Amino acid sequence: MYVAADDTDSSTWMCTTFLATELVAAMGDLDLIGPPRLVRLNPAVPWKTRGNGAICLRVGRGAGLRRSIGRIGGREVFCYPRSTGEPDAGEVMERCSRVMDKWSQLDDSDPGLVISERRPDPGLYRRAVSRIITKEEALEAVRKVGGTTYQLNSGRGIIGAASAMSWVPMDRTYEVLTYRRRDRWGTPRDVSVEDVSLIDERFPSTFNNFDHHSGRPAIIPHTTCPILYGVRGDSAMELIEAYRSIASEEVERWMLFMTNQGTDEHIIRQWTALEANSSYEIVGTVAGMPHTVPGGHVIFRLASQGEEVDCAAYEPSKEYRQVARALRPGDRVRVLGELRETPRTLNIEKMEVLELAPSRLKVANPSCPQCGRRMKSVGAGQGYRCRECGTKKRDPVTEGEERSLKPGWYEPPVCSRRHLSMPLSRMGR
Repeated sequence: MYVAADDTDSSTWMCTTFLATELVAAMGDLDLIGPPRLVRLNPAVPWKTRGNGAICLRVGRGAGLRRSIGRIGGREVFCYPRSTGEPDAGEVMERCSRVMDKWSQLDDSDPGLVISERRPDPGLYRRAVSRIITKEEALEAVRKVGGTTYQLNSGRGIIGAASAMSWVPMDRTYEVLTYRRRDRWGTPRDVSVEDVSLIDERFPSTFNNFDHHSGRPAIIPHTTCPILYGVRGDSAMELIEAYRSIASEEVERWMLFMTNQGTDEHIIRQWTALEANSSYEIVGTVAGMPHTVPGGHVIFRLASQGEEVDCAAYEPSKEYRQVARALRPGDRVRVLGELRETPRTLNIEKMEVLELAPSRLKVANPSCPQCGRRMKSVGAGQGYRCRECGTKKRDPVTEGEERSLKPGWYEPPVCSRRHLSMPLSRMGR
């Protein structure tokens, strides 16, 4: 029996993954079939909380070799590779809805719960991870497999819950999430920064742990939610070792999740038109000099398939903006990122410089060919004119620019990366 939930948290308190641990605890007489799943959906959805993650569990009567994947309330949590029987759907719904009622944050969320013996069509996930879908689409997908739903407020979380349930992994990663004692929620976290800084070296299958540019851990939340920290990687067993290597305040509970984080599954690679609130891969030509706008963001224009779009390296990406500043008209690049609606810009997640164009930089205004005096600019793009004799000339004096940029992949610092964005380390770069 599959159990999925979404939109039970808020921007300042609670966390949908914590709800997953409460659901596991509430079904202590049932077994987990496979690890719990944390499924990130379209990061460009305007109304999402940070991360846009939904959770899905499968419960039943476990069979096969069990493995330890967590600890809740002093009890070790195991999962099994297969099930020998399905529990009663009504009983599971009753237990899970009580947990949702207790923990959902109703001031600014719309929780949704889905229970089903069968998963919805995987196409639902593929749409939900890259585009905006309606609640009606999700409900129809649940009805087709005989599932049931429960909601609070408008129940928009049913979209994420049904979509998470429909995820059939083509690529997958894992995350060990640790949680704080209830009396510590909202207080400063006590986690060894030194231990976190060594994870990349000690456990090479992990990623996005520490931002060496800023000297900051990237695994520790900044909100008042129950999470202490979370370690991500490709090896489930190595993640558990990594978690145990970090000195911290007391870990009240922990659990391993299978996830779609770091997979780039939100990226639309084949497109005919660019629509806001989705993320794209765009191969094109730089169509103008990069410029810096108020706030420190660097913008450059990219032409591709008959469209032009402004691409943005935002101020929080820090040194990454230097890559955008080093681009020149005519350069060929591959850009991956989210297309925002207002202002209509592509928020760069990573970029590959494919080919550098020859570049010349202005070094001086031209000299008048008649009287030899230095000419003055008439105006932007209007050329130059001699004040003495009125002679006009179009181009300034230029010289070839020695490019600092090299072909290859570039990504922002760890703390500026999206949950779903595949780090270059997973791409073998």
